[in-house]
Amino acid sequence: MAQRKVALVTDSTSFLPQHLIDQYNLHVIPLNLHWGQENLRDVEDISPSQFYARLQQSDQIPTTSQPSAGRFLTFFQEVAKSADSIVAVLLSEKLSGTVASAHAAVEMMESDFPIEVVDSQSAALGVGLVALAAGRAVEKGLDYQEVAEVARTVSPHVRVLFVVDTLEYLHRGGRIGGAKRLLGSVLSIKPLLQLKDGEIEPLASVRTKKKAVSRMIEVVQEETAGAREVHMGVIHAAAEEEGEALYQRVKSLLAPATLLSSELSPVIGTHTGPGTLGIGYYDAAVLEAFDL
Repeated sequence: MAQRKVALVTDSTSFLPQHLIDQYNLHVIPLNLHWGQENLRDVEDISPSQFYARLQQSDQIPTTSQPSAGRFLTFFQEVAKSADSIVAVLLSEKLSGTVASAHAAVEMMESDFPIEVVDSQSAALGVGLVALAAGRAVEKGLDYQEVAEVARTVSPHVRVLFVVDTLEYLHRGGRIGGAKRLLGSVLSIKPLLQLKDGEIEPLASVRTKKKAVSRMIEVVQEETAGAREVHMGVIHAAAEEEGEALYQRVKSLLAPATLLSSELSPVIGTHTGPGTLGIGYYDAAVLEAFDL
């Protein structure tokens, strides 16, 4: 089998559908979930359905951590066996040490194997959307530096909006960012949040989840008005029926060029909690220079 010129790496928080992982030959490195004395690999050792069922019955909220530099080194070395360069698209460095571990691993590589580490400035499906843009660049035959440039070009333009049932999980996990000012009214609102510059920030405070979801869709409509080609995805955490309903509304109202559906991985779900609904998207016009 011929070697692939550029190998794409992403982390488990992107949690893309398996057919897309296969299509773009994505190599996925898992983050870590620590639950009592158990150390679990995100998605690999515990599926989302297992995780959310256990989370809702447990008195203990797990903690999370990035892959170590040593684990990244081993991972990169294995991927390098079947490629001549690597581009790694990873979770926002403002939310995790994953990017730092990857950079440390690159420094530890014995040879000068070409590796580009890209901070997606996002999380969950946002990471996945950047990785898929990089995947299309690989398919087109761009070299690893050009693929990394595509990822870095699109990453600031990827928007992720989401509604949580409670801010408790974000607060306990230390990932609450600017949304901390909403904590005092946590019982009376359903906050609409956004990832902005790689951090979680409040976008709106709404009284009910139904209205928060509707407001989220309105914001997406406003921000994508006039766009000819929008790549989009819907995410949920242990809310399959609500997620499917949101998917159908987005498909009908927004008619994006591509529309994905994905659940939040256990590591991300640890910080958002069950019941979370979200939309990730970007206008493909930002990549016109690359003809993607």
